[in-house]
Formats: sequence, C-alpha cells, structure tokens
Amino acid sequence: MLASFLETSFHPKAKAASVKHPLVTAMLLFLLLGPSVQATQYRIVTEDWAPYNYVKDGQLTGLATHIVRRIMALTGDDFEMMVLPSMRAAHALQTQGKTIMYAVFRTPGREPMYKWVGPIVETAIHPYQLASTQNPIYTLEQLLTAPRIATRRAGLIPTMLQSWGFKNLDKSASNSVQLYRMLMAGRASIIIGDTDAGVAYHSAELGIAPDALRQIPIEIFRAPLYIAFSRDCDDELVAAWGSALDQLRRSGELQRIWQQYEAPTKRQD
Repeated sequence: MLASFLETSFHPKAKAASVKHPLVTAMLLFLLLGPSVQATQYRIVTEDWAPYNYVKDGQLTGLATHIVRRIMALTGDDFEMMVLPSMRAAHALQTQGKTIMYAVFRTPGREPMYKWVGPIVETAIHPYQLASTQNPIYTLEQLLTAPRIATRRAGLIPTMLQSWGFKNLDKSASNSVQLYRMLMAGRASIIIGDTDAGVAYHSAELGIAPDALRQIPIEIFRAPLYIAFSRDCDDELVAAWGSALDQLRRSGELQRIWQQYEAPTKRQD
C-alpha cells in the first residue's frame, strides 16, 4: 500500500495534487523519516580511559563500552558512539540535549545534574611510584611533600588533589599514557590518575614489568562508575537501560565482562 502511494504521489502528473495536500505529504515524510530521526536523536559520548573505554586498532572498546553495547542489544537501541577528550565529553553531557556519557563517577555534586544507570563497575584510585624508589611513600603527609606528582591536566582527580592542598602537582599530561612515560623517564616521582585496573592495562601495553610499579597504600578515591544521561533524556529510556543492566547482572554476564577486562595488580606496601 505504501509503495503504491509512493508511486502515485511522486509521479510527475501527481505533482500538483501533492502540493494541494500538505498534510498527506507531511504524513508520508514522517513514515519515511520517522524511525531514522528517532534512531539518531540520542548520542553517546565517552573519553579515552582504559580499560573502561578506549580506542584500539581504530575500534572503540573496553569494559564499559562492552556493557553499553550489550545494554543496547537488549533494548534495541543503536545510538551513535563517539570518543571525545575528557572535558569536551563532560561539556557535551552538560550542555547538549539527548546525550549519554559513560563511564562517569557518580559524586554528590553531580547527582542532581544527570539521570543515572548503574553502577557498572566498582573502582579505586591509588598513587603509584617506581618499585625501585629509595623513598617509598606510605602516608598522606609524605605524599603532600613528594617531589613531583604527575596527574592529568583536568578532571575530577586533579581538582580533588588541589582542593586537598597539593602544591606539587604536574598537570602537563593530557592522557594516561603520558603519565607512565613521565614516571619511567624520571620526570615525575609519583603518578595519580588511573584506577588499579587502568595501571595494569597501561603497564602491559607499554611493556612495563608487573613488578616495576609500586602501589602506594593510600586510597585517593573510591567510587562506582555509572552511565549518565542528560536531564532531557526520556525517563522510559533510562528505565529501559536500567532494566537491561539488571538483566546482565542477574544472568552473570556482567561478572563475566568484568573478568574479561580487569586484571589484578600486585600491592606493595
């Protein structure tokens, strides 16, 4: 029936008639374009932060990426996914409508700003230094007076460290890889920025021996990671994603995804 209507409506002889019936034309356009518009009205942004979300061999992957894709497989969604620098991704979530971001720390300050689905994984962040150091750090007081601590240029962790009174921060790194290169080259004595799983991932990727880094026994931050939705996202969508995540958790698939991506790190006190 639709094919017959298309053939009639767009036949040259029917041109004048179609102009006289704008409502019919509008309905036709809705039938043709409606599903496409609905499929593209939401977009997903993330940052490069392994092992949760990162690009490898030109493909977006990672633990959180895997979970988000499995959620969309269950809900039937197929939203565009893009990787942006950390601050640009956060800005998009704050200022652009119909935006979803993962993986995001759910903090009291951020709580009223977004709608939330999660948690998708628990995380902890510790400082790391070379295991061969002659000055091992054990306390927060020692950390405050350490020669130089490398952290990322912007984000939750550097902001938190500054609020605690750290005056020894080197915030020249724009990504995690630069932190490890600074540490191995002796341009920083300590790095803070990745979760323990992230340290394990980057160490393996950069060829750093598992016993070359020492985890300093000071927990800088502990919080679960969530999926954040801009406030204008439909409640039905948020609820559907929450239900899909619950289904992954109940089936045991969520646990299997964690085990696939997360590697334990050796703690050295």
